Amino acid sequence: MQKITPFLWFDDQAEEAVNFYLSVFPNSRVLEVARYAEGGPGPAGTVMTIRFELDGNEFVALNGGPAHYGFDESVSFMVDCSTGDEVDHYWSALTDGGEEIACGWLKDRFGLRWQIVPSELRSLLSDPDPQRAKMAMDAMMTMTKLDISALRAAALRSRPGNSSNGAEPGKST
Repeated sequence: MQKITPFLWFDDQAEEAVNFYLSVFPNSRVLEVARYAEGGPGPAGTVMTIRFELDGNEFVALNGGPAHYGFDESVSFMVDCSTGDEVDHYWSALTDGGEEIACGWLKDRFGLRWQIVPSELRSLLSDPDPQRAKMAMDAMMTMTKLDISALRAAALRSRPGNSSNGAEPGKST
């Protein structure tokens, strides 16, 4: 088990949620299932916890019962996406039954928050040219799902003499 593992409290949907997440992320699997015993706080034989991996990252899901705990915006999981197709895949899968928020954030059908982020975003927002970084940030603030081509084009528009098409020489958008 990894040193720090996210532990997710569900009322009674841990198994459903884990199966959903396993269907979304490649290289994912259930590692261990613990069930409630007779006399436990949950019905005997039902799932208490599931330890699972999403693309190599361990999580634990708990059927903790209704304690009026819920997921909120203060905690989210960021998914680093190397391509626009990857952004599209995760965005589509995780918003199915969920809700789009803003700036690459979404809430899935279980209320968990995710950030679906193109890998290139970090370099655009930390560009040594503050004007390019600002242009990328300004563009991001107008988006729901992040579009790396549009973000790149916005940053490139700040370059003197650059055409408005956003294409960098030798790079396709």
